[in-house]
Amino acid sequence: MFRIDAHLHFNANTPESLAVLEKYDLKLLNICVATDNKGKWRSQAEMWSARTRENPKRFAWITSFDLPRFDDPHYADAEIENVRRDLSQRGAVGVKIWKNIGMEVKKPDRSWCYVDDPIFTPIVEAIERSGKTLLMHIAEPLGCWQPLKEGTPHYGYYKNHPEWHMYNKPEFASHARLMESRDSLVARHPKLRMIGAHFGSLEYDVVEMAKRFEKYPNFGVDTSARLGDLLLQDSKKVRQFFLDFQDRILYGTDYVNTEDQKKINPEVVKNGYSYFRLMTDQWWDYLTKSGTVKINDKEVQALGLPATVLDKVYFKNAQQWYPDI
Repeated sequence: MFRIDAHLHFNANTPESLAVLEKYDLKLLNICVATDNKGKWRSQAEMWSARTRENPKRFAWITSFDLPRFDDPHYADAEIENVRRDLSQRGAVGVKIWKNIGMEVKKPDRSWCYVDDPIFTPIVEAIERSGKTLLMHIAEPLGCWQPLKEGTPHYGYYKNHPEWHMYNKPEFASHARLMESRDSLVARHPKLRMIGAHFGSLEYDVVEMAKRFEKYPNFGVDTSARLGDLLLQDSKKVRQFFLDFQDRILYGTDYVNTEDQKKINPEVVKNGYSYFRLMTDQWWDYLTKSGTVKINDKEVQALGLPATVLDKVYFKNAQQWYPDI
């Protein structure tokens, strides 16, 4: 079955990695992450656009734009031009905003800069005029604001990345405040297609996600890196969510392997491919099979989605929400 992984960062530039994509009949949507306001992150754009030029059957990509330069009166114009070039000349199918907006970037008065801040309005309006899609990774899983608990889906990440763990850090924005800013932007641009990365950071409860879908018809989500959160919820409720909103959910893994595969240890490469296959297989088992399946050594109830729904989640929705993919 043809599949589009609509959210990952995989520099698959060797015959071996391409063989993995052929085996699974996969197309990859590689995502840029803007981490600075001076364009240093654009090395990612060069990498992802190169993969797409070399093999458009297996690759597509999403660009981004610099973090704010609050003292630069030409900031918005410059970033609009960069986005325009990436979309119209370099084949990007969308634009991404990352979690550093709202969680890391501050304005000159030391207040937090949220995604609905006016500094972004001209850029978002330009994306809307382009007819492309805005991908937003705003906030983190709710567990980011809760005590670390071994065995929970994101324990390992926050243990290894304490800078992003917001528990007992009242000086940082709350999960609710970040969701408010994201929802505000979605409401402000009803004609702009928007995707909430990682289940829209509402991975903890499909009912909360459903509320957004009912309110914002221009809003969809990808599944990237949130399988563990779905497994904690009642399988019947999750299955019904997929049935009810089958046109709004895009499959994605958030696999990360950005190194040049030709230059790193072959054993490391082999282990990376094994992990990518594991992620791909686990999602397949969970979404397609009936009864119980084993995921991460635990028996869980699979969703057994109908073929028509699987087609949408695995590739048709990506083609609808990112029309040039």
